[in-house]
Amino acid sequence: MAAVFLAPLYILVNLYIIRWLLLWMGACHRIFQSQGARGLAILIYCVLATAMLTGFLIHQEPYRRILKTIGFFWLGSFAYTLQMVVLFDLARFTLRHSRWRGALTGNRWFAAIGGLALFCIIAVSLYGIIHARNIKVKEYHISLSAPAAWEEPLKVALVADLHLGYSVGERHVKNLVEKLNRENVDLVCIAGDIFDNEYEAIANPREISGILKDIKSRYGVYACWGNHDVNEKILAGFTFRSDEALKEDQRFREFLEESGIRLLEDEWVEIDGLFYLAGRKDPDKAEKEGQKRLSPEALLSDLEKDLPVLVMDHQPDELEELEKAGAAVDLSGHTHNGQVFPANLFMGLRWENPAGIMKKGSMWSCVTSGAGVWGPAMRVGTDSEIIILNLHAPDGDVASP
Repeated sequence: MAAVFLAPLYILVNLYIIRWLLLWMGACHRIFQSQGARGLAILIYCVLATAMLTGFLIHQEPYRRILKTIGFFWLGSFAYTLQMVVLFDLARFTLRHSRWRGALTGNRWFAAIGGLALFCIIAVSLYGIIHARNIKVKEYHISLSAPAAWEEPLKVALVADLHLGYSVGERHVKNLVEKLNRENVDLVCIAGDIFDNEYEAIANPREISGILKDIKSRYGVYACWGNHDVNEKILAGFTFRSDEALKEDQRFREFLEESGIRLLEDEWVEIDGLFYLAGRKDPDKAEKEGQKRLSPEALLSDLEKDLPVLVMDHQPDELEELEKAGAAVDLSGHTHNGQVFPANLFMGLRWENPAGIMKKGSMWSCVTSGAGVWGPAMRVGTDSEIIILNLHAPDGDVASP
């Protein structure tokens, strides 16, 4: 219900932005001071600002998809619009109380500065939208502490946070698979958030599952669930919780089966006598669906530690517990590394390893910023990525990008 309580704040912030929009329009030309021009500007702004809500309320297609898509693009642009307006106000306040208070006054300066702010908002938004679709491949070399029975490095692809839905579709998935197949990997691990809460949000599920089935890997493609791999009502990132457990949407599971992706839920497999691969349940998904998940110790206690243990765990948490339980590598996503600036600057306050690789005792924590997007359909200051891990047999604790 957080969305309901935050609604008044959202309305006030938008009124604040609309006020400055109208003042800037009036400063640009007197034609924009007319009631008709002002009314049209307010109407267009309100359509954009309420697209997430109307898309949530309207279920008829294609209107729902159009409104939802507009809403996701709007979220990012709104964030940067608010930042620009606040910075503009702070600058004006500073100038008013300085020796240069007579500078940058009048409609001409106001119009020029407002135009510059609008240009920056549009430029950053377009960059973020385009950049989110550019999937980068980042490669790391890791020396394992656990015994490993291979001479050549084991090449593992880590993917997470596809968020298949309104913002990520067939074209993005095809690009992802093409880049994966160029790497000629031994194993592909998808560490959760394959979906974006709504199965209906996937425009062409059959076509996308066919594309995913074309992933080439020596030992196959495995996945674990993430916190968004549940079917629930969601508005601007906020869910509407109830006392009743959510029912799992079997279409998610069937989609993975059709895609040739093996799901691991608090279970492990031994692969070719070389290593173990385990997949953990996501704590949020398990709680919402009235399930329990095993602790790292309970999950890995039966494994012989003469082989390296790789663990897929969507959220990069419980690192110390996983290391003590014998995991050699923890494969995660979830954080998106903040996805959009300046959120990426603060991810280290919540996560010990918000993105990239980090040594935790004898275990490596590997966290991808994700291959897709959630919420704002853009990336600024972060990358959509595939991580390639070259796992070397023990020969020292060295990692290089």
